[in-house]
Amino acid sequence: MFRSIFAKYVTAFAGLLLCGFLMLLLVFGSVVGGYAERTKQAVIRGTTQSAVEDLSEMYRDSGAEDFAVYIREHSGEVQRILNAVLTNADDVTVCVTDRDGNILLTAGEGTCSPLESEDLTRILHASEGDLPLSLPTGTGHSLRCGGAVFSVSSGEDGSPARVAQGAVVALSETGTWGDMYYDTFKSVLLAAVWVMIAALIALYFITERTIEPLRDMSRAAKKMAAGNFDARVEVKGNDEVAQLAGAFNQMAESLQSMDRMRNSFIANVSHDLRTPMTTIAGFIDGILDGVIPPEEQEQYLRVVSGEVRRLSRLVNQLLDLSRLQAGDRKLVKRPFDICEMGRQILISFEQKIDAKNLDVSFTCEEDRMFVLADQDAVHQILYNICDNAVKFSRPGGRLALDFSWKAGDGRHGRKAVVRVCNEGQGIPPEDLPYIFERFYKSDKSRSLDKTGVGLGMYIAKTIIEAHGETISVRSEYGKDCEFTFTMPETNPPESQHDRDAGGRKPSGAWHGTRQ
Repeated sequence: MFRSIFAKYVTAFAGLLLCGFLMLLLVFGSVVGGYAERTKQAVIRGTTQSAVEDLSEMYRDSGAEDFAVYIREHSGEVQRILNAVLTNADDVTVCVTDRDGNILLTAGEGTCSPLESEDLTRILHASEGDLPLSLPTGTGHSLRCGGAVFSVSSGEDGSPARVAQGAVVALSETGTWGDMYYDTFKSVLLAAVWVMIAALIALYFITERTIEPLRDMSRAAKKMAAGNFDARVEVKGNDEVAQLAGAFNQMAESLQSMDRMRNSFIANVSHDLRTPMTTIAGFIDGILDGVIPPEEQEQYLRVVSGEVRRLSRLVNQLLDLSRLQAGDRKLVKRPFDICEMGRQILISFEQKIDAKNLDVSFTCEEDRMFVLADQDAVHQILYNICDNAVKFSRPGGRLALDFSWKAGDGRHGRKAVVRVCNEGQGIPPEDLPYIFERFYKSDKSRSLDKTGVGLGMYIAKTIIEAHGETISVRSEYGKDCEFTFTMPETNPPESQHDRDAGGRKPSGAWHGTRQ
């Protein structure tokens, strides 16, 4: 079942808010209830004390002998005294009883029930210092407090004695406390409702601002799934969602670029397969049909041989790509002289160099520079880079191969730095970030590169990174282009080291110009 992020936020937020207000209500009710109870208890005790003192003095001054008769005969006066005592005691009722617990008079809005014999006994027999006494909660009441009305008489030894004539009980009804808790709950609940409404409104706008880019990304992703890689998401702000939108746009650009390169690759491979196969089929059919005379067959067979080698290079590149992606190509590292490899590769391009009249510069920091790497893989990389350098050099331009050392990072020794630079058209700035991508060709017109399919630089980068090294490109469009990669230094093989120790003198560097 689908649930939106907003619904999840609202559910979680409402639950947290409800729990928070319930805890607040409990704490607030406990604190307020405790304070109110203590305050009301003090009011009841004070009311009881005042009523007892006034009635005791009034009864003693009257000289009456029967407390119950006195209260009945002077009920109006006693009522006024008790009402005066209750002036500042809201929700308190005062009851006056005789020694048997019978209610003689009640003041206040509440009602009184006869005292339990146990409570009456405690009041009448308590010392004056212990009064008034807090009584247990009675039926229908929350708080009760009682005190005794004393008279003075002569004791057996002739000394004055205090005799309890009756009791005064002050109480507060339970309904008062319920109303207070109800009012407190209603206030907190009303505040919670308003806070929740305001929070939900704020949450709606905040969630909408968060969810809208996600909806845009969802719509854009569906368009991309349908093959439309032009979809983009508007980036607003600089928060995590904005960063996600930016990353999504970068992914979309990469996918769009990959799609263009894939289409270009299919077109290039189709062209590179069809062209040589058409040439081969045409010339072979011409020879078989006798259209090509015997004296010219050798010339056309050489063309067929070149086209076969071209097909072989294409298939090898595709196989290399497949092995690299599957992780099946294993590196066999061993020491070899990378300078000597560079010399041999440069010599293999002698005819092409002469055809373009290139000015060649070949520089080695040392005559022999041994590195630890897969020799066949490095040869493939360096050959491919040199082939591109010769292919894209302008006639009469400069072609430079440079081999030097650079210090390591402290954990490793020196590294051999190989640079191949050529003067020519260079690479446009907008193409530089993609030069090592699969199927990418900067010469989309195929005016200079008629045989490549855009795999050479990707394969080179993959192999070099598998060695733990780096490759980079620098180009000034319209002027030159330079590829640079590194390989780790190692000691020469033991046999080679012995020959060098026997007196071979390094030649340093070699410069040459092909005229």
